[in-house]
Amino acid sequence: MVTGTTRLVGIIGNPVAHSLSPVMHNAAFRSLGMDWLYVPLLVESHNLANAIKGLPALGFQAANVTVPYKEKVIPFLDRISTAASEIGAVNTVTIEPGGVLAGENTDWTGFLSHLSEIGFGPAGCTAVILGSGGSARAVSYALASKGAKVVVCGRNAETSAALVESLRKLGCKEIPETWSLQKVQEPSCDVDMIINTTPLGMVPQIDSSPWPEAAPFPKCRLAYDLVYNPPRTRFVEQALATGIKTTNGLGMLVHQAGIAFSLWTGKTAPLDVMKQAIALC
Repeated sequence: MVTGTTRLVGIIGNPVAHSLSPVMHNAAFRSLGMDWLYVPLLVESHNLANAIKGLPALGFQAANVTVPYKEKVIPFLDRISTAASEIGAVNTVTIEPGGVLAGENTDWTGFLSHLSEIGFGPAGCTAVILGSGGSARAVSYALASKGAKVVVCGRNAETSAALVESLRKLGCKEIPETWSLQKVQEPSCDVDMIINTTPLGMVPQIDSSPWPEAAPFPKCRLAYDLVYNPPRTRFVEQALATGIKTTNGLGMLVHQAGIAFSLWTGKTAPLDVMKQAIALC
């Protein structure tokens, strides 16, 4: 039951109807007997500043931020963590005493936690990142921090170049590069993993994929799709057709959510409960 003392958390984005975060977090709150409620907040771009600044006045404790606002939200926050600043994207906002809006990025640590869970070691590997937005920044930062060679392959040449430049400034062990999609398609191209960080394939556009239908899929050890709804995207199907190991973004979703949950509540997140909740969706 929602009461006058219920603590509110939400997810800000456009779209948000597909998000499993409310199901996952509300299950976690119930399992721990917490009077908290997590709600989806559909926000149009012209209302983003007002939505963020209005969170404290509406009694929100925190919020997640999803596409397309992970980068755009930063100017409206009072401070952000070092990692979020280096990544250039925020997916988690905590409202501190006095209404201070503090930004953090839990995507990169959630991504690494999931890679560890599935037994994939990124150190020394070559990873192709499809996309150059907020999620691409978090994944690239995570991989570079573990000694992987990051290759950005985005449709927007300007944002791709900016992402690579930001990684170079961090002093990565392996020098990051930008590649064209055509180069990744070459038979001689040697990569270990390819990651879709774009929303292509997400409900309702489930027939779309960032990988061209007529092009051979790269021979690699892992194809990772950050999209998790539907659980088996066209991108995943393309990889499976060539016998490549695949995973979707559900694992990353759970792990990044668990980190955010602990940040907001000071409690250990019940990851098993969160996994079970989204498995039923």
